[in-house]
Amino acid sequence: MTGSRSRWSPTAEPVEAAGLAHLHPEVGDPWQPSALYAATHPESGVGRLRPLLERVGKKVLAVPDSYVTTSVDITPWADVKLAAILAHRGEVARERSRPGILARLPEADRDQIIQTEYFTRLTPGPTKGDPAQLAA
Repeated sequence: MTGSRSRWSPTAEPVEAAGLAHLHPEVGDPWQPSALYAATHPESGVGRLRPLLERVGKKVLAVPDSYVTTSVDITPWADVKLAAILAHRGEVARERSRPGILARLPEADRDQIIQTEYFTRLTPGPTKGDPAQLAA
């Protein structure tokens, strides 16, 4: 692991390695992104989805709201996101899968569930600030 992070992350390691010129000099100059985000689900953001998942015996995987550093309203792209979800036809056909659950919901409920994306800033670490603003 590079840097001073206290735990290894399969997502963060390549990001950190991009700044090390000696690892892959054949790919060009090293660079270092200023931030890395992981998609997540806050406890408050699983509202309508929670009972649907619990009804089919699934555990709700969510983080405390305080872990979320950024939220993005994706309403203008919700139809594209839904099309991507529904493209997984094998999953949509399964009763207990998340795509299957979403496919069978009334449109208004489904839209409310998928219209916001949540993220936790991993590097250089979570920061306070405007939760709707991604850092460059």
